[in-house]
Amino acid sequence: MASATTDGDDVVLELIDPSAVQNELRPEKVTSISTSGVENWNIGLLLQSPSVKVRANRNRLVEQSAYFRGLLCGSFSESSLAHVSIRWNLEALVHVLQFIHGFHLHITSNNFLLILEAALYFGVERLLLECESWFQQMTLAEGQQIPIDTVIEAWNFGLEQGIGFVPELCKGYLARNFAWVTSLNSFPDIPYDLLHSCIEHPLLTLDSERHLCEALLIWLSDNRRSSQCSSDDSKFDILRKVRISLLPLEFAAGLRRDFSQLGEEAICTILDLMKDSFSIILAALVGDKLDDFRIRLTEYSEKISLAGCVHITALFLFLVVLPSDLDMTAKKRMVLSELDNCTANNRYVLGKSLMTMSYKSVREMDISKCPKLYFGSAVKWLLLAFPSLSILRASHCSQLKIEDFYCLLQKFPLITEVDMTVDTSPFLPAKVSVVSTSSDKYRVASTTPYAMLEENSLLLNVAKTSLENPAMSNISKLTLEGRNDINDLDLLKISALCGSLSYLNIKGCTMVTDMGISKLISKCLHIKSLILSYTSFGQSSVGVLCSDLLLTSNLTEVSDHKYSCTMAFRLQQLHIDGCKGIDQNSISQLMCRMYMLKILMLRGTSVTDDALYDFLGSFLESLDVSETMVSMQALTSVVRRNTGIRCLKATGCTKLNRPDTYDLASAVTANHKGYLFELSQHCILEEVAFGWGFSILSVEELVPLSRLRCITIGLGASPGHHVLCLLPKMCPLLESVILIFQVISDRIFRSIQESLKNLKVLQLCCCLGDLTSFACKISMLQLRILRLEWVTPWMTNNDLAILTKNCPNVVEFSLSGCKLLDSASQEIISNGWPGLTFIHLEECGKITLDGVSFLFNCIAIEDFLLRHNGKGIERNFIYEAASKLPLLRKLALDLCDACEGGFDSPSHAERCFLSTVMISRCKSQKCAFDSQTMEAFRSVHKETIVIEWDCKEARTTVVKERI
Repeated sequence: MASATTDGDDVVLELIDPSAVQNELRPEKVTSISTSGVENWNIGLLLQSPSVKVRANRNRLVEQSAYFRGLLCGSFSESSLAHVSIRWNLEALVHVLQFIHGFHLHITSNNFLLILEAALYFGVERLLLECESWFQQMTLAEGQQIPIDTVIEAWNFGLEQGIGFVPELCKGYLARNFAWVTSLNSFPDIPYDLLHSCIEHPLLTLDSERHLCEALLIWLSDNRRSSQCSSDDSKFDILRKVRISLLPLEFAAGLRRDFSQLGEEAICTILDLMKDSFSIILAALVGDKLDDFRIRLTEYSEKISLAGCVHITALFLFLVVLPSDLDMTAKKRMVLSELDNCTANNRYVLGKSLMTMSYKSVREMDISKCPKLYFGSAVKWLLLAFPSLSILRASHCSQLKIEDFYCLLQKFPLITEVDMTVDTSPFLPAKVSVVSTSSDKYRVASTTPYAMLEENSLLLNVAKTSLENPAMSNISKLTLEGRNDINDLDLLKISALCGSLSYLNIKGCTMVTDMGISKLISKCLHIKSLILSYTSFGQSSVGVLCSDLLLTSNLTEVSDHKYSCTMAFRLQQLHIDGCKGIDQNSISQLMCRMYMLKILMLRGTSVTDDALYDFLGSFLESLDVSETMVSMQALTSVVRRNTGIRCLKATGCTKLNRPDTYDLASAVTANHKGYLFELSQHCILEEVAFGWGFSILSVEELVPLSRLRCITIGLGASPGHHVLCLLPKMCPLLESVILIFQVISDRIFRSIQESLKNLKVLQLCCCLGDLTSFACKISMLQLRILRLEWVTPWMTNNDLAILTKNCPNVVEFSLSGCKLLDSASQEIISNGWPGLTFIHLEECGKITLDGVSFLFNCIAIEDFLLRHNGKGIERNFIYEAASKLPLLRKLALDLCDACEGGFDSPSHAERCFLSTVMISRCKSQKCAFDSQTMEAFRSVHKETIVIEWDCKEARTTVVKERI
């Protein structure tokens, strides 16, 4: 630290703080200091005085401050005085004098504007540059989070004072950190001009265009009454900055409710792009509007999400790598070249003269629900644009094959996580009785450059490389849920390619065997999470998990536990719900070895009390024993040892209601204190699901459950009406409430309205009570999922209309047993909830008596069920639904509703995105009480026809059950 020189004349500056004099907040005393000891100034002590006398070097002041140059050298009377008084903010002025006399200032977000204003007023050019340098470093520093109120204050100050660098750095900072900024509660406080400038900034960094639109809608909602949104023009001006061609269809459909013009425009654009994206983009190129179709990417982008963009093709990825500074002629030539390559089976030839854009900071990409984005045509542009890609999410992309995964591993050596989830089969062999099954393999023109595997021997190369280098990939997390196109051979290849695999999800993969699973586990010794629900997981796999495989490796845990050399000991997550191939002995063998486990799903297995008693782990956070035969005592023993349990599910466990003793008093104690008492003493639960065995609940015992976020009360549980009424008040954090076979009333709904402000899921199934139309008048603004199944038989069209107004944000809706509804209900649903993705309507009067029309306006439907709603559905309905609903994956119908006696099944090409169709058939059954009239016969379920499409074949299965 440098101190002031003593050469030249000195001048005494009396620094007077105006606020201290006016408010008389400080005692009447004056502190005297000298700039010769500037490094020893005690700022805190100085600020306690109303005024400070500073002996300063006149030459220093004149040289470095325009203010003092004019004051001490000009024609002012003070220029010849040795004592000058200055009224200014004391702290700011002290900082200025320190800086002038060689002291290095410590600028922070708290004093930045104070120092900047003083530097500007006193004309200290070097200090202004210092402030600019500091602010620039702060706004450009990676991971630096400046309080938004500081940024807003700096923006306003910069505009008022005409300091150009401040507004520029402010909007640049917000643009680069937009994702974080929009997550703050103070985001709506940002001034319109600043927000507008931020959106137009070239470094605006977003995860997705949806993110931008959602943020703007939140801002507009909070500022709708402010002067910044005084007119509709100014309100929609900022929304016009959204590139609607990059919005997901589901989101665009939801916009139609409150922003009909924007929503309709977005939907029309998306549908047009689905039909002919190339012509539209070429026209945009000619009209110099290509940026409307460019995915927003900057050097700061780390994550890109195109999820739900059904119109996205490889052409959009080509635009990503296309340099923006090319002239129109060059751009047009490249786009036309891309078209030629597309028509030549995607054999791309990239011009050597083209300098492509690359975004090495992008680590994660989500292309889920993008059915038109074929991996073979997209992989080249993905590789050019995102060479550092490590996470790829591609769920519900039925066009992707397991061969695409192998290619991905070869092309992207840094990939660590892949999600290729598809819908699990609607029927599981363990739960249904299969009458017949058939399959039809189809061969279509491939859209991948390596589709003819026999020609380029991709898999042969993969297999050869696997033998030479068994850990050739870095992938650690792999999700293949629901994929019935993989078999044991694929698991063997995966085990050879993915030696570092630690997480595997093959839930619902019914074509793999227990032997295939066991071989994969034996090869992938790093695995700690196994999601094997509804697979053939059985004794062979258990034997591998329980063997001493780790004894000869360097992966053994530092532990003296006798099972520490087994893979079971190291497992942290195991889902084997629905696995019927594992017997009681195998489960017991597995349970006694799992010590580090955090998540355990045993729903529907043959787990016994002995197995639970054998489990010695103490790290459980989530446990599901639903639909098993465990007792209350065994379950309690696990709860007692695992105080960290946050999620506990035990529905359908009929043995929980059977005490081990015949003494009734002991039965009540075992039933009551054996579970709830333990919860109140040890566990802080956030999610529970219970049924049998929980028939006695008092209000006092709900107190320990006050942090619940999700609750399911199922068949067999009888908490009592008074407990259900008080549940919302006792558990105000609830976001999901599911009641099955319970007694409900308007009083419960009133309690929900008063206490559950963040309720997102409400499901009522087969509930009794005196519920009335008052339930439809309850406002639940945050509700996203609403299922009313066999609980509102009195519902009319008017009730339904009121319900759509009071629950405006519902995206999943299920309604059953409402006989008073008619075809007008379709328009009410589509107008009230245009963004629905899930619609189930069963036994709802005459909704489909005149066919299905208005429901097609809910264009983002993914799961559609119509059964026993009126005999008016046409024969070609499946094809019509698939063509009009681009996201439709699941469709369930009933032949009773077919006006022409049946439904035509679409071909592979006609099915679009559709993966599953379920058609139920009924038969007439004579009623015992009446044999003379037509009413003597009623329709009862006979069987269900299930048609499934995957990337390789179409399968038709007939099962006895209604699914």
